[in-house]
Amino acid sequence: MTFAEWCRRVPWTIVVCSGALLLIGLGGIARGDELVGDGTLFERQLLWIALGLPAMFAATLVPYRRFRHHGYAVFGLSLILLVVVFLMPVRNGARRWIPLGFAYLQPSELAKIAYVLALAHYLMYRDNYRRLTGLVVPFLLTFVPVGLILREPDLGTSLLFLPVLFAMLFTAGARPRHLALVSFLGVLSLPVLWTGMSAEQRSRVTALFSQKDVGPAPRGDGYHLHQSKRVLALGGAWGSEVQGMVADDPVLYHLPAGRTDFVFCLVGERWGFVGCLAVLALYLVLFTRGLMIAAATREPFGRLVAVGIVALLAAQTVINTGMTVGLMPITGMTLPLMSYGGSSLLATCVALGLLVNVGMRPGYELRGDPFRFST
Repeated sequence: MTFAEWCRRVPWTIVVCSGALLLIGLGGIARGDELVGDGTLFERQLLWIALGLPAMFAATLVPYRRFRHHGYAVFGLSLILLVVVFLMPVRNGARRWIPLGFAYLQPSELAKIAYVLALAHYLMYRDNYRRLTGLVVPFLLTFVPVGLILREPDLGTSLLFLPVLFAMLFTAGARPRHLALVSFLGVLSLPVLWTGMSAEQRSRVTALFSQKDVGPAPRGDGYHLHQSKRVLALGGAWGSEVQGMVADDPVLYHLPAGRTDFVFCLVGERWGFVGCLAVLALYLVLFTRGLMIAAATREPFGRLVAVGIVALLAAQTVINTGMTVGLMPITGMTLPLMSYGGSSLLATCVALGLLVNVGMRPGYELRGDPFRFST
């Protein structure tokens, strides 16, 4: 494919929205460095972007259908790495990273993409998931990485797999009543899940129901939620520090993990409610265009991959923004393209590169039409 043809085929809406979110995220990280006083994450994020953009471009070059034959192998490798992390030293109270000397690799980020490829490979040209018993294998394929990630522990990343599973099963043709039944059984199992949660995880849930918008900041996990809403409120409609001035009240502006999990709050403080709406609008356009790519793709593997990537990034966005405003428990999850983090940014860029790849090659079905059933 020539460069001119590549430019003609690229769904530029995905590229433009991704670039805009990267720039806004850089602004939020820079604001976080400013509030900290001696932060250097802005420069580091520039380096990760310089690595992420070529990775996104590289993911568009090889026709995505070739990845189908390597989906299981990549998924197996990701599971091995998820086991290897338990041999690594504890960092920030968890075992989630593998030190590489110059950086830290977070295998759970690779596992998300590998899971989408493996599940898409399994679901294409099958119809056994039209039966309730046929859902067993897809759920087992899901619970293996989820169980390993939960043991790290990393509750936030583990929550992303189920939305992806349900979205891809629905796209493939699973019966809605079967998915509803599984969801109902999942709700019934919540008391059992609650008893298996650690004290820290429980406190994050209970903090959601004991929010106070006035008075001094509470201690414990409630402090993060209190500060995130306070910093967001400081932005008002158009932003509290549009000139980039340093805050004169470090206690008021203190935001733990502000440049990573809570970068949305820094964007809200920097550019106000209007800035938050702009970010959400960009995500909405990005995900809508991704679903349009899936709908236009006539090849089953590509359609499932596109839906899986959109579901993955959309769930991550909803959970992250929801926890910053007190609608969801704080789980420790980055905001796609905007939060600081090497593994997260690289994984997101590769995922978007695969989405662009599918959009460039709608493909044709050479076999049956297995997942367009009537409900």
